[in-house]
Amino acid sequence: MPLSRSRDYLSIGEVLDAIKVDFPDVSISKIRFLESEGLINPERTGSGYRKFYDVDVARLRYILSLQREHFLPLRVIRERLAEADASGSLPIEEAAPKASSSSAQKATGTAKPASSSIATDVQLDRASLADASGLTEGELQGLEDFGLLVPGDYYDGNDLAVAKAARRLLDYGLEPRHLRMYRQWAEREASFFEQIVAPLVRRKDPSSQLKAAQSSQDLIGLSRQIRDAMLRSSMRQLF
Repeated sequence: MPLSRSRDYLSIGEVLDAIKVDFPDVSISKIRFLESEGLINPERTGSGYRKFYDVDVARLRYILSLQREHFLPLRVIRERLAEADASGSLPIEEAAPKASSSSAQKATGTAKPASSSIATDVQLDRASLADASGLTEGELQGLEDFGLLVPGDYYDGNDLAVAKAARRLLDYGLEPRHLRMYRQWAEREASFFEQIVAPLVRRKDPSSQLKAAQSSQDLIGLSRQIRDAMLRSSMRQLF
């Protein structure tokens, strides 16, 4: 870890610089969010600035790895951290960057493109969601009326993704009522997949919870692949 001559800790900006190569999607707001959720707890200087020591950075890397590699929700990550804290054995090796494997992939040209994960830790109020997506108040209300968005105090990254996609579909002359079918499809698929992962979820132990989360993400990905392929096949008939 790079250290200044006068201190043995990093500022939040220096932490961001240190981990950005391995976690390019991380931001200062993301680090602050994880702190607000109680997942990290850096010390503060007398002026209120955060002080990140080696153990804090290792903990942050571990959290980001669990999110990126295993798609774990914050609830499960919090349980993992509690177990590690209780035993005094934070699995730092899982938080270490996989530089050797990624370097090898780049050298051989076999590196996979980065996944377009959605930042579910985003919190937007109604006005911010409308502004970020380009929706008018009437369009936003229409999406809520037809179940594509659920009204609330805050909206997350999934809501923002829905809002942005809906905005572009509306440009084709569609109306919110036409988009209701997407909510219906999602609910049917979610109900179907729930039956598959439910036995793992009910076991409650961390290993089963991890496998349930991984299986859920795998099912979502496979569903997207087959749906996209079948849609392309059906659209081919138009040309």
